[in-house]
Amino acid sequence: MTIVFRVPASGAERVGFAYSSAMEAVLSLHVLVEPKHHPVQHGWVRAMRKLSPALKREIEAFSYAVRSYFPEFLFPRPTGGLADFGSELAGLRTADPEMVRLEFAVPLLSPWPGGGGEGRDPQALREPNVRALLRERVTRESDEAMAAMLLDDPRALLERFLSMLERYWREAFEEEWARIEPELAAGVSEAGHQIEQRGLYGMLRGLWPEVRSDRQAERFWLERPHDHEVAIGPDDTLLLAPSAYVWPHVRVNCDGPWPLGLVFPVSSIAREARPRIPPARLVGMLRALADDTRLRALRLIAERPRSTQELAPLVGVSEAALSKHLRVLAEAGLLERRREGYYVLYRLLPGPVAGLAPSLESFLHITDPID
Repeated sequence: MTIVFRVPASGAERVGFAYSSAMEAVLSLHVLVEPKHHPVQHGWVRAMRKLSPALKREIEAFSYAVRSYFPEFLFPRPTGGLADFGSELAGLRTADPEMVRLEFAVPLLSPWPGGGGEGRDPQALREPNVRALLRERVTRESDEAMAAMLLDDPRALLERFLSMLERYWREAFEEEWARIEPELAAGVSEAGHQIEQRGLYGMLRGLWPEVRSDRQAERFWLERPHDHEVAIGPDDTLLLAPSAYVWPHVRVNCDGPWPLGLVFPVSSIAREARPRIPPARLVGMLRALADDTRLRALRLIAERPRSTQELAPLVGVSEAALSKHLRVLAEAGLLERRREGYYVLYRLLPGPVAGLAPSLESFLHITDPID
């Protein structure tokens, strides 16, 4: 299942940028409750052992809401200015209580009652069987007070959540925000420059494999638990928000009334997280790539898995010749093969490709003598 966004390749004017201290704080909470997913942030996880016991308990009480989901009312709006943390929380306190209830219920109800379709109906939360299920699950994941707030007083639930966030800000995240905010600003500038130079789809290619794109079809998509298609029209804005804490994920919102868009890893974190390839293996990869036919085949395979029979006429060589080229790429660790019936499909491996540039740069700038 996929979430598909349709945006004209020439639609750079439909793109807006924003980042948010409140959103970053909540994304960092996800890191604390799911540290195994975030190896580049283990320093932050260790540092947060200093949090007060009461705050740790409250973060754990809300862990169900941030472990595998992201409350979409936290998506910032591309207003052109950066709001401070207090102003962001003041704005969040005005959120529609019914939509707040829905956002805190989503991670507890999958699939959505009655089918999600292209949007989740908040009215489903009024059904007695759904209320009973929610009470059971929230009580098990959090506490009875949380369950009562979710079912009957979502404004109080929002206030409890924001109060927890305020305490977290005072104890830890205010200082962290001062450190990472310049990186986020630089991330906006870098992404904007990429769009100016290579277009929106050129910038999105840097988010592969989390985000897949097809410039010719003017669409990009993400694999998610439900199907949804969103068209970014001339009066709409696609929000792109860099984050220091979202890696290795990309967060997406495809439902109003919240901004439509993506939260993506800021470039400094993405570069740090790329795998490093040992020099001997790096040489093998570079040799495999040093051929025009193989490069053209690799670019086509990057779009989607393909067979030799499909690739040969596109690349302009015989199937026998192409098979030899693909074997070289596979032996270098750039491709994997799998059989589907009569055909053998080749798929690009994202890890080695992502590690090529930083591994080469690291090798070129190494200070130790080379034997």
